[in-house]
Amino acid sequence: MTPNDLLRAMFTAGVAAAQPALCVPPHLPRPPKGRTIVIGAGKAAAAMARAVEDHWDGDFSGLVITRYGHTVPCVRIEVVEASHPVPDAAGQAATRRVWNLCANLTSDDLVICLFSGGGSALLVDPAPGVTLADKQAVNAALLASGADITEMNTVRRHLSGIKGGRLAAHCYPARVVTLAISDVPRDAASVIASGPTVADATTSAEALAILSRYRITAPPLSETVKPDDPRLVTASFTLISSPLIALQAAADVATAQGIPCHILGDALEGESRDVARTLGGIAASVAAHGLPFAAPCILLSGGETTVTVRGSGRGGRNVEFLLALAVALNGHPGIHALAGDTDGIDGIEEVAGALITPDTLSRARGHGLDPRAELDANNAHALFEILGDQVITGPTLTNVNDLRAILIT
Repeated sequence: MTPNDLLRAMFTAGVAAAQPALCVPPHLPRPPKGRTIVIGAGKAAAAMARAVEDHWDGDFSGLVITRYGHTVPCVRIEVVEASHPVPDAAGQAATRRVWNLCANLTSDDLVICLFSGGGSALLVDPAPGVTLADKQAVNAALLASGADITEMNTVRRHLSGIKGGRLAAHCYPARVVTLAISDVPRDAASVIASGPTVADATTSAEALAILSRYRITAPPLSETVKPDDPRLVTASFTLISSPLIALQAAADVATAQGIPCHILGDALEGESRDVARTLGGIAASVAAHGLPFAAPCILLSGGETTVTVRGSGRGGRNVEFLLALAVALNGHPGIHALAGDTDGIDGIEEVAGALITPDTLSRARGHGLDPRAELDANNAHALFEILGDQVITGPTLTNVNDLRAILIT
């Protein structure tokens, strides 16, 4: 197996381990005395809904919202497509229907909530005094600012009429069972899809401080549902898949090939190019000194880095990481790497990520490209497209954040 083939196989295994068909069924609750309503939002929401349909024994109905192109056929649960990462009117209209489905419930009823990465943009119901245009502008500004996902979703909760615990409070006194696939560092329940069914301890003042830090104009902010709210006593939250599960599955592929694999962490954050320099330094140390690990080996990591877009390129945190890593390694003869988003979308591109090899820089220069200049322009997507080194999966129907693998031979 070539280095590139091994890295691609590892990425594929990581994505496969987080498929809803595997992780939803073991966590389904018992049917209630009353009605069962299934709702959800996220890039994996339609696949999660299908898993419920395939394994539920009682009567139910429902509606989930997923990203355009991520639909999975369902019979009894309606699937609506909307925009991600910037919300649109289709998402707003579908969210209003989700809200109405959960009105006037009783203590005999059950609401199964299916949330995954992307839910923050797809489940959109602006708070009083906030317009959809306001939310679109703030989302777009945050995406380009370099803000991390925790900061972004703190703001989103305080601009929303449904997130930050508000949906669970609206469902009360019905039992609310949330099944979530994590795409966020440290798997924080309030950050996954901006926590529609869990309490939020952050304040409007904290959200305003984040917007001020990135010089983003703030529309009116509202308070979220706090941990002591009695309307949350009937709500439960279960994490059913996470970045670590994907990393472990990827590591198993390498181990089966006789190559030791070291998971450096499942929640690495920071600017993509800064993380690349750090991991590149570790990889070079492994190659030169056998420290902190002996070669051959693979360094694995997950989490969600950020890109502050200053150039004219299209961004993409995984491809920016890789181009910065290639520049840092400067053609090191024994190091290959892959980085990709497990949902199949890096930034706003329908590309999961890319690969680098020892000759990435020389091949780029052969095409008349200056790798450092392309990095400064946040134009890594275009460079890897020209080189033919993109990792393109199409919609994977799950989302457990990024997977980065560095092979030192």
